[in-house]
Amino acid sequence: MSERIEHSGRVDRVEGGTVYVTITSSSACGSCKARQACGLAETQEKIVAVATPDAASYAPGDAVTVGVRRSAGALAVALAYGGALVVLLATLVATVGLLGWSEAQGALSALAAVALYYVVLWVARRGIEHTIHFTIFKN
Repeated sequence: MSERIEHSGRVDRVEGGTVYVTITSSSACGSCKARQACGLAETQEKIVAVATPDAASYAPGDAVTVGVRRSAGALAVALAYGGALVVLLATLVATVGLLGWSEAQGALSALAAVALYYVVLWVARRGIEHTIHFTIFKN
C-alpha cells in the first residue's frame, strides 16, 4: 500500500506562498461503467490550499498532483469522526447511566457535547493544520 494519498488536479490560483488546486473527488462507484445509468455516482470539485516555497513556479491551469501522508489522513479521520463518536458515547453513558437523566436529556446533551467538540476543533484548526502537510508537484 502506498505511503501517500494523492489526487490529480489543476492549479486554480496562486497567492503568496500558497497554491490553490482544484481536485475532482469521486465516490467509490465513480469508476463503474454503469454510473451514467445508475445516477448514484457523485463527483464534486474541491479546492485544496497547499503552502509551498515554490508557489511562484506554478501558474493557473497547470496539471499537478497533491499528496498527503496516509498517516495524516488517518489523523484527520480520527479527529473528525472518531473523536466525535467518543464524545457522543461518553456523554450518553455519563448522563443517562451515571447521572440518571432521561434518554431525551442524554441525547440532547450528547449532541451539544459533539457540537462543542467541533467548536474546539475549529478553534484549534491552526495547530492541527501544522500536523497535516500537503505536498504538490507538477505532472
